[in-house]
Amino acid sequence: MMKNAKKIPKVTDPDEQGRHQTIHESWHAFEIMAEFVDATERLKEITPAVSIFGSARTSPDHPYYKLTEEIACLLSNSGFSVISGGGPGIMEAANKGAFAGKSPSIGLNIELPHEQTSNPYQDISQNFKHFFMRKVMFVKYASAYVVMPGGFGTLDEVMEAITLIQTGKSLNMPIILVGTDFWRGLVDWIKTTLVNEKMISPEDVDLIQVIDEPAKIVEAIFKHYETRGFKLSPAEERVQLYL
Repeated sequence: MMKNAKKIPKVTDPDEQGRHQTIHESWHAFEIMAEFVDATERLKEITPAVSIFGSARTSPDHPYYKLTEEIACLLSNSGFSVISGGGPGIMEAANKGAFAGKSPSIGLNIELPHEQTSNPYQDISQNFKHFFMRKVMFVKYASAYVVMPGGFGTLDEVMEAITLIQTGKSLNMPIILVGTDFWRGLVDWIKTTLVNEKMISPEDVDLIQVIDEPAKIVEAIFKHYETRGFKLSPAEERVQLYL
């Protein structure tokens, strides 16, 4: 017999392996349900609220951080809960500004391999294990989105928000990009390439606004709701239920 002969692993019974996988997936489904129920119970009273997105890499001395803090504080003092991802950078600035204001500061925290540590400026801190469940909560309780400069995660959030509104899976609400110079290339591409190639309808461009001044951001949100108010109708509640 050869000294260095390979050890062949014992083949697991395919039926047994399949049963084990089924049980594991079933318990995982219950885990997702429990996370959803816990989050909805804790967050159901925070409306009206504004979700603020932006980079986790923005330092506290950066102008974007200071601007986010100012916007969040103004929103909070205007009666809006402020929802962020609960981490550092723009998320921290959003929570910090809201924490100093009159309305709740909400952090939707998740554990990531890097960048994500919870910031201390949260009146309500909700932890998530599943990324997709956390994203649902950003949308479910928002009356508007304020999108600061950010990277792939920020782009993911803003594009999902636009898509949900465009397809009628979410209520129509303000999506406000902050930072004219930062967003100019993307906005121009949307207005020209996507429209010219008929990938979107011309009216879809109106789903986003670019506003840099904090007071005008708050004004735009109130203007959107001035004829209908923030309370959802039964039909609108059903729309939000099936996000």
